[in-house]
Amino acid sequence: MSDRNGLVLVTGATGKQGGATARGLLAAGRSVRALVRDPESAAAQQLTAAGAELVVGDFDRPDSLVAAVAGVGAVFAVPPAAFGPDGWDVELEATRGERLLEAARVAGVEQFVFTGVASFELESQWGAKGKRRIEEAVRSSGLRWTILRPVRFMENYLMQGFPVDGIADGLHRHLFPADRPLQMIAVDDVAAFAVLAFTDPERFHGRTLELAGDALTPSTAAELITEITGHQVRYQEIGEDEAAGLGPEISAVHRLSRQGQGWHADIPALRDIHPGLRTLRAWLTESGAAQLKPLLTT
Repeated sequence: MSDRNGLVLVTGATGKQGGATARGLLAAGRSVRALVRDPESAAAQQLTAAGAELVVGDFDRPDSLVAAVAGVGAVFAVPPAAFGPDGWDVELEATRGERLLEAARVAGVEQFVFTGVASFELESQWGAKGKRRIEEAVRSSGLRWTILRPVRFMENYLMQGFPVDGIADGLHRHLFPADRPLQMIAVDDVAAFAVLAFTDPERFHGRTLELAGDALTPSTAAELITEITGHQVRYQEIGEDEAAGLGPEISAVHRLSRQGQGWHADIPALRDIHPGLRTLRAWLTESGAAQLKPLLTT
């Protein structure tokens, strides 16, 4: 292993997965270079205070990616999603990931860990096509690689102002059937698997891991949030017409989830790899409830 392999470039470093991974790597004693667009932002400054080196870059500026990967041994890749009024821009999302991967390959980077999105049993899930194209490029890159496919984040309960997910006026509204277990994972656990992959590259080389930490029905999850926060929360499925109004991809997930399709991470096997894998109860007790309570009282 070369000396430079100790330095990891973390993209999306001011976001959920990138930020958690940067913090996890720093806690494990690894050197981190954090790709940011605004080095003066509060999130970027927090990374600096934690010991990360900042590099300014943008996935839509290839020259900045070339500079970002110079001298690093490994990359954690979270290419920004490309979603607009017309739905997912598959070409733009895939190009962003492929651009970073090519810069890494040319620069002599040794390891590439890509985090995308979990798969349904049938690969027609919304938002997945661009990420699957990046995955194919990763597999054929010649680098040591690991692909992480997280399901829905537990942190999504904290979202505000979206037509689905998050909690507003004591109501959690989403696409999924109320009585079918829905897999979820804490963002810090996605980071934990990334840190494991960087710590033991040979063990995790060539592996694609579907990531989840718990599987509760949305109604049961709402009851658990009520229990732990002390604030009443109910779950409500959105209807077919409302899902259709949110776009064809969302409508497809609404339909598929009622046909028995869903995420399929092997949670017991994942817990063997990472014994600290959080359940929803653990996440709520550790940090989630404290973050939710202010939102539930406004």
